[in-house]
Formats: sequence, C-alpha cells, structure tokens
Amino acid sequence: MEAALATAEARSESIEFEQWVGQKADALMRFAYVLTGDRTLAEDAVQDALTTACARWARVSRADDPEAYVKRMVVNAHISWWRRFRRREAPVEDPVRSAPAAPDGAAARAESEAIWALCATLPDKQRAAVVLRFYEELSYAEIGVLLHCAEATARSHVHRALAALKTTLSKEGAEDA
Repeated sequence: MEAALATAEARSESIEFEQWVGQKADALMRFAYVLTGDRTLAEDAVQDALTTACARWARVSRADDPEAYVKRMVVNAHISWWRRFRRREAPVEDPVRSAPAAPDGAAARAESEAIWALCATLPDKQRAAVVLRFYEELSYAEIGVLLHCAEATARSHVHRALAALKTTLSKEGAEDA
C-alpha cells in the first residue's frame, strides 16, 4: 500500500515538473543565453539545471520562488563549466565572413550583436553580474546571492564591467574619428 502511494506521489511530482518546465523553459533559455552569450552553452546549462531540478523537484517546488531556484542552478551550471573548461580551451576569432544582405531591422540586429561582442570580452563574473543587473533587473543583494559573493563585490563586478565597456567604446570612437 505504501509503495503504491509513493509511486502515485512520484507520478504527480513528475507531471507537475513537466508542466512547470513547459511554462518556464523559454524564459530559462533566454536567461541562460544572456548569461553565457552562446546558444550551445545556454542549452547545456539549462539541461544540467533541469536534470538536477527534476531529481530534487519535491524540494525545489517547495521553495519560495522555484524559478529563481532553478535560475541559480543555471548560473551554477555555467560557473562549473567555465571553471572546468576555461583554462583548457583557447578560443580563436571567428573567421571573416562576407556580409549578408541587410534585411529590415538589420541596424538593430547589428547593434545587438555589437553589444554581445563587447559583453563577451568581459570576464565571466563581470558579464554574469551585468546580465543579472540589467537583463534580469536584480538588485545587487540578489546578484550577490546568485554569484556567492558579497553585495559590495556584486557592485564592484558591475562597476568594473561598465568601466571596461566604456573604455572599449571610447577607444573605438577615437579610432573611428
């Protein structure tokens, strides 16, 4: 009898998890993409987080905000990835490509890509802090919790990232003149 109740409860949790993922998957992917700057890494981070969340759904679903809990899991998955692989990989610049014909909205797309290219030059923690602050609109205290650092350190990451971006943009502006 107890085994049957446990099985029924597990099925109920599984269905609840599947429904939750159906509602939140797109938002999690957008968050992960903004965090990582790479579609493949974003997919991997979300997959790792959801795999862990599924196994622990009973606890995750009881959290005050399950979505924030899983987003933290996405951040942790990405941090784990770059701790393991960042030192091993030596990225090279993308090969030069011919410019495609510009469709409507090309200027906005080019600006968006330029912003992502600038953000990609930032160190991982600074990029994560900027994404969390300006894309997710989190407070510095919330960023500190997500990045496992003090609120002041979160402020410092954002401040340094913005200073680096400003310096880069100033240099590019001087080169264009």
